[in-house]
Amino acid sequence: MSKQITGHTRLACLLGSPVAHSISPAMHNEAFDQLGLDCTYLAFDAGTDNLPTVVEGLRKMNVLGFNLTMPDKNLMCELCDELTPAAKIGGAVNTVLNDNGKFIGYTTDGVGFMEACKDAGFDIIGKKMTLLGAGGAASAILIQAALDGLSEISVFSIHDAFWDRAKTIVEKLNAETSCKVTLYDFDDPAVLKREIQSSAILTNGTSVGMAPKTDACIITDTSVFTPDLMVFDVIYNPEETKLLKLAKEAGCRTANGLYMLLYQGAASFKIWTGKDMPTDIIKEKYFKR
Repeated sequence: MSKQITGHTRLACLLGSPVAHSISPAMHNEAFDQLGLDCTYLAFDAGTDNLPTVVEGLRKMNVLGFNLTMPDKNLMCELCDELTPAAKIGGAVNTVLNDNGKFIGYTTDGVGFMEACKDAGFDIIGKKMTLLGAGGAASAILIQAALDGLSEISVFSIHDAFWDRAKTIVEKLNAETSCKVTLYDFDDPAVLKREIQSSAILTNGTSVGMAPKTDACIITDTSVFTPDLMVFDVIYNPEETKLLKLAKEAGCRTANGLYMLLYQGAASFKIWTGKDMPTDIIKEKYFKR
């Protein structure tokens, strides 16, 4: 049955480039239909060059809200009227709420990670995490985990374009949360091993191991995998990376990033509608493993 569009239908959408591959329209429109909400969700290919014009158009159209994916997350911070603490610390926005003409910027990627951990049965509040990477996904995870109450986070990064930004985020989190956050150079294997062995969870926030380079693994010393270590990989293609395979073989509990995608979307949905996304139905229809 086709979706009935009315003169009252509210618009939500995704901005980014490319966006044609996104599952967001399917999951949000399914959720709108399941809850009987007169809303629809579309995806628009919009890069940073025309983002200010597109955002102003959405404001004039009085949209319900919208999501952003790469390459638009950072620039959107400058275009919002207000930012949540997590978005402000990270300098990135993936969800915007239209609050009577005021655009409020959120980041829900970290929320998606924390909810995916709960879904996997990972109890990590008050515990230590070793986080690999300092890019967009890793930074969102770092910020939300610190805000939500992890006791300590050790972040490992190479000296790339994200290093200085990571240093700034770490400084802010140490000043503004009770979580102890330390940034380490990934090139020191002895320090990496020490930090993993004192952690409850190891999280790969990099793209190492993603298809098509599925033989790659960011961890080369498999002795770090012990049965009491939880291992999370933000990658979901393939569903089981080499990292997760090796960790599972050592007796670790593992989870991939598939449900992180689901729960970041559910967090956006709640921000816009005030209602819980029917995640069990969305899982069954669009995220069945």
